[in-house]
Amino acid sequence: MKNLIIASTSTVHGQEPLDYLLSTLDVLYAATDTVLFIPYARPGGISHDEYTAKVQKAFDKIGKSVTGIHEFENPKEAVKNAKGIFVGGGNTFVLVNQLYKNDLLTEIQDAVDSGTPYLGTSAGSNICGLSMNTTNDMPIVYPPSFKTLGFVPFNINPHYLDPDPSSTHMGETRETRINEFHKFNTQPVVGLREGSWLEVKGDTITLKGELDARIFTYDAAPYEVNTGTDLSGLR
Repeated sequence: MKNLIIASTSTVHGQEPLDYLLSTLDVLYAATDTVLFIPYARPGGISHDEYTAKVQKAFDKIGKSVTGIHEFENPKEAVKNAKGIFVGGGNTFVLVNQLYKNDLLTEIQDAVDSGTPYLGTSAGSNICGLSMNTTNDMPIVYPPSFKTLGFVPFNINPHYLDPDPSSTHMGETRETRINEFHKFNTQPVVGLREGSWLEVKGDTITLKGELDARIFTYDAAPYEVNTGTDLSGLR
């Protein structure tokens, strides 16, 4: 049975990384003391070692040991043997490019479909959708495909921001960009606000956290759903 936490962000304002999720992660990883961390997205271009060390500091608070996938000679075997997986945030293009380079997408899909618990934050959440095309990131590298893990039957826009009516910024809003996406694609998009996440248990997908989410569907007006909403039928 699939067991995932798909979070908009690792860090909410005024808190340390992952603090707002720690009680949830304690439950997610209850059956293991070790988590395989995939640091490929490299926020700000930091090294894999630096990123893994930052994550370990957070996981120390729930008594879990973190090992970076880059520390293994065979990353496929690392995924196969993992008792828990965490894919961190950063640049989605960099993340997806490295996953394809190491031929890991099918390995991660198989592991999660077999019940290995998975946490994704930001870029690591973006790849849980059907494609990465609704990322907010710059295309600084060119992955072989935009197709991603497809753990949920829609796309995700992490860090979703509502338009600010008082702003003088003249660039596109997130809503405008998602509407542009729907000129060429038909799958729904879930706009996940900071501090919200999707909990996936088997075939059930539930919105969690304190904030509502914004749902975008092809050729229709966007709408809001309350936290606690079952999104399993969104497709």
